Amino acid sequence: MNWQELIVDVLNSNAAIAMIAAVAVYLLNMIYAKKPEWKKYEGTVIAAIKAAEKAIPDGSPNTATARLDYALKYVLRVYEEANGKASIATVADFTNGIQLTHAELEAAEIL
Repeated sequence: MNWQELIVDVLNSNAAIAMIAAVAVYLLNMIYAKKPEWKKYEGTVIAAIKAAEKAIPDGSPNTATARLDYALKYVLRVYEEANGKASIATVADFTNGIQLTHAELEAAEIL
């Protein structure tokens, strides 16, 4: 038996397959557990979107942009009270989160 056959036999063993599966599950859990920053503030994001909908009336110039700006300022105010100045990446993350959440709320006909 040469070394290549030995490696194949070891990798085909139940213990090796179980170990590979365990590592794969661990890595997938690590990826799944990593949530974007805005998800931690999802309730605040929803409240900000609803406040922006009330504060900026339909028909205003650049309505969507004004509402996004209003909601972003609202969320950043809450975030910065707890964590200090937000980084550019965090601001971008919250901007995306607000847009995604707004689309979900509209699709569910909550707004």
